[in-house]
Amino acid sequence: MILFKRHERESAKEYAYRVLKDNIMSLELKPGEVLSEMELAEKLNLSRTPIREVIMRLKGEHLIDVKPQSGTSVSLIDMDLIEEAVFMRFVIEEEVLKLACKSFPNDLFLELEKNLYAQEVIANMEGGELEFHKLDNKFHEILFTGVRKSNIWQSILSISTHYNRLRLLTQKTDSKEDVVNQHREFLKVIKNKDVSGINKIMNSHRTYSMSTWDYLLQEGSGVSDYFKK
Repeated sequence: MILFKRHERESAKEYAYRVLKDNIMSLELKPGEVLSEMELAEKLNLSRTPIREVIMRLKGEHLIDVKPQSGTSVSLIDMDLIEEAVFMRFVIEEEVLKLACKSFPNDLFLELEKNLYAQEVIANMEGGELEFHKLDNKFHEILFTGVRKSNIWQSILSISTHYNRLRLLTQKTDSKEDVVNQHREFLKVIKNKDVSGINKIMNSHRTYSMSTWDYLLQEGSGVSDYFKK
C-alpha cells in the first residue's frame, strides 16, 4: 500500500479514506485482497476507530466487502455494476458532446488540447498506465465542466468505481494510442461543431472500452481472480 503525506488540517478519517480509496482505485490494493483493521491502523499511524468508520464508508461505495465468515477484503470487480456505470456514462456523455458542439469555452478547449498532448507523451512511456488513466479521466472531467455539468461528472465517478478499476486493467494491455486517437476525434467534433458525427464516435469509444473485457475474465489473463463470479 502506498502512503501519502497527511494534509494540513486533514482529519484522521479523511486521511484514511483518501489513502485507502486511492490504493483501491489504483489497484495497489488488489481486488479480493484481505484487509486488517489493526494492520491498516499501524501503517497509517491511526487508531482503529477512524479505520473502522472508513471501511464502512467504502463498503457503502462497493469497494470493500465485510463478511462475518471471511472478514474484510477489497471488493471483487462486479460486471453488473460496470454495466450500469457504462450505460450512465455513455448515454450522458453523448448529450454532453452535443452541448459542447453548441458552445464550449476557449480556455477549457485549450485545457483539453494540453491534456491530449500529455496523453500522447505518456502513451509511449513504459509503465505509465496509472498516469494515463488519470489523464483520461481528467479529459472527460474537463469536457463536462465546459458545458457546466461538473456535478454530473462527479456522480458518474461515484458510480464508476468498478468500471474505472476495469479500465485501468485494460490500459495495462490495450494500445493507449487508440484512446488518444479517439480523444482527438472528440476535439475535432467540438471544434467543427459536427453534431452528426457524435453517435459514431461514442459507439467507437464504447466498443473499444469493452473489447478486452472477455479476455480479462478468462483464467489465462492472470487477473481473472479479480472479478466477481
